[in-house]
Amino acid sequence: GEISDKRVIDEIIRLSKAVAPQIEILRLRDEVSKRDSLARGLLKFNESLRGIDTEDFWTHLMQVSAELLRAERASLLIHDETSDEFKAKAAIGSAIDLYSAENLGSRIARRAIETGHPLMLADMPKIGIESAPREWRYKTSSFISYPIAIGDRRIAVMNFTDRAGNEAFGQKDLDLLSTIAPQIAMAIDRTKLKTKAGEYEQRSITDALTGLRNRGYLEERLLEEISQARRYRSSMCLLMIDVDHFKSYNDSFGHPAGDNVLKLIAHAFRETLRTADVAARYGGEEFAILLPHTSSEEAAAIAERIRQRVERTEFAHRNVTISVGVASYSNEFEEPKDWITAADMALYDAKERGRNIIRIYEDLGRSFKEKIN
Repeated sequence: GEISDKRVIDEIIRLSKAVAPQIEILRLRDEVSKRDSLARGLLKFNESLRGIDTEDFWTHLMQVSAELLRAERASLLIHDETSDEFKAKAAIGSAIDLYSAENLGSRIARRAIETGHPLMLADMPKIGIESAPREWRYKTSSFISYPIAIGDRRIAVMNFTDRAGNEAFGQKDLDLLSTIAPQIAMAIDRTKLKTKAGEYEQRSITDALTGLRNRGYLEERLLEEISQARRYRSSMCLLMIDVDHFKSYNDSFGHPAGDNVLKLIAHAFRETLRTADVAARYGGEEFAILLPHTSSEEAAAIAERIRQRVERTEFAHRNVTISVGVASYSNEFEEPKDWITAADMALYDAKERGRNIIRIYEDLGRSFKEKIN
């Protein structure tokens, strides 16, 4: 019923006036605390963007993003524009291995990428999205799938679910994601550009036919190694290798067959050499192999292993052999071409002596300068 006692009414009004400022202060404190927490979170997010070259960059970035939304689970799926498939770039708190999951993103992420609009779903089954398989063990049915775009290109989707306290996501969460999505888009694009640049760089130093390093790379590397050898007096050797009677093989069986010979020889090198050794196609049927931290005796043993490996290899039309020249680095070589000339002299000597053998520059008894002059 109604309160008729005026004194009681006055007391309630007085009490309300006294309590209202306290309540307002508490409300403001809570708002400031949330704002401070958000500001700290965004600062942490911005700091994490600096670590783009670190191995766990994407995982760390999604962890920070999940903390901002108070989500226990989060994933970043990259959209491959060529295959139209999703690949997991990072996954936080997932009950399954997203990196090898089939039809990844087919339930929700695909809708987000196709429409270009974020999806905030409070109850998936109610809007016609089938429930996730039981083994995924989601705690709640509230879910955000947020597409990331650069211009017209939709390049990725961020997913968040299982919010702390089983609460549903709201508009504030979407607003927050709209502030960090452009930065994530830029980070993804930078990574893609770096990957492409790495691929281009790899192509620029690789021989297209054999997959070995090319002449340009070898000559640059020899410069570095000569500089190191002078500083630290380390021993190293260079092998120059030629395929015996390659011209007649090409003339008899055609260029594709000749190309196949070069590929098989490159494979023989890879099977025989150590990780630090550098094999390059120097030109035509000539190869060069740099052996860092290797004495003349060790180099001769490695060269002999390679020679035997090629001799045992089955080629399509007839046996193929190689001749090898070995030259240890010494101070008489002022630049890479001097060292290459010395190994070439030993190679020429091997060919003069009947091919399919190894010759060592130091055993020739003459200087590379005789060949130049």
